[in-house]
Amino acid sequence: MKLSVIIVSYNVRYFLEQCLRSVERASTDFDSEIWVVDNASTDGSVDYLQPRFPDVHFIANKENHGFSKANNQAIRQSTGEYVLLLNPDTILGEDVLSTCVNFFDQKE
Repeated sequence: MKLSVIIVSYNVRYFLEQCLRSVERASTDFDSEIWVVDNASTDGSVDYLQPRFPDVHFIANKENHGFSKANNQAIRQSTGEYVLLLNPDTILGEDVLSTCVNFFDQKE
């Protein structure tokens, strides 16, 4: 696995949906995985998004653990050579991740 993308979410299901679509489009050139850690959202985020993104790994916390702890939950389970922590209101350009991964690979 080349890249693990980790997104912590709290009550932003529509922003997160757009973010996930952009991450999927931007990660077609290499092996990647997407992790969403939901910090006890009350807007039905996980129920809404999980069927729409069956390849995304969802962690549904029963309480809000905060940003750092939520990121660490997914980092411990991720398998990527590189890890990207991404906010759920981010939209990626289609070549952004490939450019970054290629840059990192050249600097090893």
